[in-house]
Amino acid sequence: MSKTSPGNFFEDFSLGQVIQHATPRTVTAGDVSLYTALYGPRFAVQSSDEFARAIGYPRAPVDDLLVFHIVFGKTVPDISLNAVANLGYADCRFLKPVYPGDTLTASSEVIGLKENSNRKTGIVFVHSTGFKPDGSKVLEYVRWVMVHKRDEAAKADADHVPRVPEALLPSMLGSACPAIDAAAYDVTLAGSPYRFGDYEVGERIDHVDGVTVEEAEHQIATRLYQNPGRIHFNQYVEAQGRFGRRLIYGGHVISLARALSFNGLANAFHIAAINGGRHVAPLFAGATVFAWSEVLAKSDLPGRDDVGALRLRTVAAKDRPCADFPLKSGEEDDPAVLLDLDYWVLMPR
Repeated sequence: MSKTSPGNFFEDFSLGQVIQHATPRTVTAGDVSLYTALYGPRFAVQSSDEFARAIGYPRAPVDDLLVFHIVFGKTVPDISLNAVANLGYADCRFLKPVYPGDTLTASSEVIGLKENSNRKTGIVFVHSTGFKPDGSKVLEYVRWVMVHKRDEAAKADADHVPRVPEALLPSMLGSACPAIDAAAYDVTLAGSPYRFGDYEVGERIDHVDGVTVEEAEHQIATRLYQNPGRIHFNQYVEAQGRFGRRLIYGGHVISLARALSFNGLANAFHIAAINGGRHVAPLFAGATVFAWSEVLAKSDLPGRDDVGALRLRTVAAKDRPCADFPLKSGEEDDPAVLLDLDYWVLMPR
């Protein structure tokens, strides 16, 4: 019997199955520095202990998306090692701040399965949760991923697509953000004078800048999260695959778009939730990523007058500046669009 694991194929999953993922990960200041080097995020709260302490944090928290990627990376060997592509996210909440020195673990429950009509692949829906050692939850989310079948003749365990909310309610937001001193929030140091009250529903923001994706950088980033997804690393295999080359990890696009959004949303210092997201098209090294955002909604948070919540739609595009806000071409997605992400951010009042 082989001691190596080929990973799970579609027919290996069953509805209600709970998987405890391996390799606890202690997040370090080195992880934070490398994440900054890879993407260049400039949000002041996550960049400066002094800035964070001034507004009420004990120190600078770890970037929300770094937490997401580390928890996501734990799930890959069990959920998506044999993936064709990660398809989307929903119902994602950041529940507790993470600081350097915290250790994270993850588990997932299979909440849906749907075999594709080609009988070669199926879609697996999971609810994944990240924990600290005391059992407190730092993050939970739903994602769905297309996974190869080992045997085309194998029957699926179930045919069930779960229902997920279109968007999280504002009353469910804010648990990962302590009460802050909004008066102590220095907009000059943060890089923008615009606070919660300065944004209007329907407003669109072109984030202007573009970032070209390098092969080495995306692989370093994916390794940082201990994500061993073969489709991102193994050119020998992928040369004979669907795309003929390695696919950029979808989370890489999310982090690039978030970093680009600083130009226009510098004071959106905390991602409170991700309502939904689609990887519209694959991304490959050599392409340049641009992004734009739209304010979908604004909301007060119950019992809080320090921050408000903006619901944003951020769209990333490849090799296409976003001054004209590309999204659709008729009824279809614009061919340049890579990512369509719907999420809540918190911003000082």
